[in-house]
Amino acid sequence: MKIAIVGAGAIGGYVGAKLARSGEDVTFIARNRNLQAIQAHGFKLILEDGTEELAPTAKAVQHCAEAGPQDAVLLTVKAHQVRDLLPDLRGLFGPETMVVTMINGVPWWYFHKLAGPYEGRSLQSLDPDGQLAAQIEPERIIGSVVYPASELVAPGVVKVIEGNRFGLGEPGGGRTERIEKLAGALMKAGFKSPISRDIRSEIWVKLWGNLSFNPLSALTHATLEDICRYPLARELVATMMREAQAVGEKLGVEFKVSLDKRIAGAEAVGAHKTSMLQDVEHGRALELEALVGSVVELGRITGTPTPSIDAIYATTRLLAHTLGAQHGRLQVQPVR
Repeated sequence: MKIAIVGAGAIGGYVGAKLARSGEDVTFIARNRNLQAIQAHGFKLILEDGTEELAPTAKAVQHCAEAGPQDAVLLTVKAHQVRDLLPDLRGLFGPETMVVTMINGVPWWYFHKLAGPYEGRSLQSLDPDGQLAAQIEPERIIGSVVYPASELVAPGVVKVIEGNRFGLGEPGGGRTERIEKLAGALMKAGFKSPISRDIRSEIWVKLWGNLSFNPLSALTHATLEDICRYPLARELVATMMREAQAVGEKLGVEFKVSLDKRIAGAEAVGAHKTSMLQDVEHGRALELEALVGSVVELGRITGTPTPSIDAIYATTRLLAHTLGAQHGRLQVQPVR
């Protein structure tokens, strides 16, 4: 398959390098030092046990048109970065090109082929002017849930922390020829790639933790372990998750994992800084709308109160506004 990886970072580098090593025709859409490194040396992985793998056949270009039409486009950027890729992204599209959204949070296409009273609606928090839906036709979409953790440690070099599972699902459910082909390519590359008949429920289980732990860690600079072991914070997480579950269930979502087990899973990760806390510390834009703002909007759409989520969203959004206005970052430093 011809596969373009849009976002040659931690997850994109991991999946793209593995696909290239298994024989797929992989092109990274990259910039600056990352682009130069991949063009010169291919992409390198450092695996969990410390061994290294090189994908010398992986290509890299800066502009989508240089790569041309693909069989599949894997979006591995953050949700708020997709808009910046338009309309250049269309240079990767042919008549049958799949677009696989390997992105955390609620996707902008959430209501596409969602049976029920909300089918066809749009989410203002994610696609306020409809440009994402207009430039990326919903029919191209394959949903995905990313489970691995990895880190871009140098240009063209990714260190794998743990995990190898990428869940896939058609927005309308079912097993199509195209999703079978995509899953087959991922499995050949060494990934677990189950095809879900209800990808939204799978999205919600991961979102369930992200919508609570990410903003709380950004506000408090606490790790997952710290939040779970501080009783007041743990109860706030549980309250936010209960509100979110009520929203999800009104949308037909089935939560197959208990709330306590989901929190325990986060605690087991240990002293890990969430991606949102890392973004605060480095002065990067926060992935707030896809993880939290969209859930607030879904609460309004379904008539479900979300007071705790609303409060955390408001304060985290103010934090993001302050950091953005001052081009700043926040880090906790030891007192000397």
